[in-house]
Amino acid sequence: MSKIDHSLFSAQEHALDDKFGNCPECGKTLRVRGSKSGPFIGCSGYPECEFSKPLHDNQTTLLKTLSGVACPKCSADLAIKKGRYGMFVGCTNFPQCHHIEPIKQQEDTAVDCPQCKKGHLLSRTNKYGKQFFSCNHYPKCRYVLNFKPVNKPCPQCGWGVLINKKGLLQCPQPACGYKE
Repeated sequence: MSKIDHSLFSAQEHALDDKFGNCPECGKTLRVRGSKSGPFIGCSGYPECEFSKPLHDNQTTLLKTLSGVACPKCSADLAIKKGRYGMFVGCTNFPQCHHIEPIKQQEDTAVDCPQCKKGHLLSRTNKYGKQFFSCNHYPKCRYVLNFKPVNKPCPQCGWGVLINKKGLLQCPQPACGYKE
């Protein structure tokens, strides 16, 4: 059986301590800190220096540069990136340029929103790739469906749409329970 070298655990400096650079306010190193609302990057000189920034700024990953596809704002190359809300197309000149666009364009279902009665339901995908349908007047209207909407009112309760769930038309209102 081999012995464990305990001197490895007593080191004061860690190899990744300088990964986040120095504090712009006092010059000490920035480190990952923890709080009740999650991890963040904070100054090692706390409490004298209270500089902090969110950790998620460094969690956007560049997956592939799209050569020959120019940013409409700054003319730099666009790239496919992965961030906290899933994949998107963004400018490689970030943070100077903040241009982003979705990978898949939203499709209009031509079904009127039954909640606000002003918008249309759009086909969207979440960060895991699952399709859902929501009103194009978001965030004013937060109506969401997890199944494909059908532009036909419910004959039982009068709700403005039905959903196609596993080949069966149903009312999306849980209290109604209509199926055909």
